[in-house]
Amino acid sequence: MDELVHREELSPNFNERQLPISMVVLHYTEMKPVETAIARMCDPEAQVSAHYCITEEGEVIRLVPEDKRAWHAGVSYWRGHKDVNSASIGIELDHPGHALGYREFAEAQFEALLPLLARIVKTYNIPRANVVGHSDIAPARKIDPGELFPWARLAEYGLCLPRPTKLERGDPFDNDAAFYLALERFGYDITDGIKAVEAFQRRWRPELINGEIDGEVRAILFQLLLDRDRGAAR
Repeated sequence: MDELVHREELSPNFNERQLPISMVVLHYTEMKPVETAIARMCDPEAQVSAHYCITEEGEVIRLVPEDKRAWHAGVSYWRGHKDVNSASIGIELDHPGHALGYREFAEAQFEALLPLLARIVKTYNIPRANVVGHSDIAPARKIDPGELFPWARLAEYGLCLPRPTKLERGDPFDNDAAFYLALERFGYDITDGIKAVEAFQRRWRPELINGEIDGEVRAILFQLLLDRDRGAAR
């Protein structure tokens, strides 16, 4: 047993990976109590699972071994990967979600997530840019973990990319088509343009999520790409 894992509730819902691990995807369960979510992820008929579930009290539960392909991402895409399940480790956060009363994430849960995520990122040499939310990889379908997830705090520990604070170029894209191409280049599926913009805002400008391409989101995206091209955003 991993010293960071409190118990196992092993799910039958997994198969073999086809890709090396290069991502972590964070979700919320949107079910209460947590036992309901665990039961679903262990139900063969549900055909869903994750590698870990972390309760609001900070208990870390392993559901699928890391070397196996858990079924948490669904139809998804990130930076050229369509089989995100094969390339990722999925972590479910016990939380009511938007459907059951969206709220801040529990401190004990965040404190349990930190060492687990740090160990995963180090073990598999996962780039900060590949620690993402479910909404990032499936913008047309998902909005979790949502705008209240503390990405900025994760970034302080070097576990995900921080929101750019210095925007060097102001408003760099002269039309929406150029923005969408840049958004796709950064990693997003842009099949549903408005949903892709909402997902980008939810992650990088959560104080205003409206699906509209404005000067601020254009500047943030350009800075993220600029930092990546300079090698500063791994």
